[in-house]
Amino acid sequence: MITYPRKPISLSLTSSDLCLDNKLETAATLYQKANDCFHLLLTEPALAEFDLPGSGEATVDQPRLLWLEISPYRLIMTMQSNGRFSYRHWLERGIYGMSRYWLQDDSLGQGGQVRLRNFTRQLEFSGDPLPTSLSVEYELWANRVQMGRYALNLEIHHDLD
Repeated sequence: MITYPRKPISLSLTSSDLCLDNKLETAATLYQKANDCFHLLLTEPALAEFDLPGSGEATVDQPRLLWLEISPYRLIMTMQSNGRFSYRHWLERGIYGMSRYWLQDDSLGQGGQVRLRNFTRQLEFSGDPLPTSLSVEYELWANRVQMGRYALNLEIHHDLD
């Protein structure tokens, strides 16, 4: 597996019908698994302090590992942490995929999983031989209720080679 460490990236997630507009600029490691299949690994910054419902105390979540498997055909995005929240999205052009969220509550000894369907309307991948951008437009669904439309955009900057 060929490795390209410390590539500057821009990752954004927006919603066309909800109040959501997030952008992350950081460095990531790009791994080439095959001619058109890559893994991108980065550390998502820790969340700021927030109050836990019912606890009356603020907490700071730990930094989280974000792992993207990208290709011209699909995006698999996994966020893992030692904290309270993890997720995995399987997005593939023109099909219904699965979005899973895992919630942990150490104080109650409980954890749960939420499963939603997603439908990928558009997936555009560019760059040869290395990816330079990925754009995905998708919808989240809970049964027959649409939970929003989203656009995820990834830019990988190779100018530091």
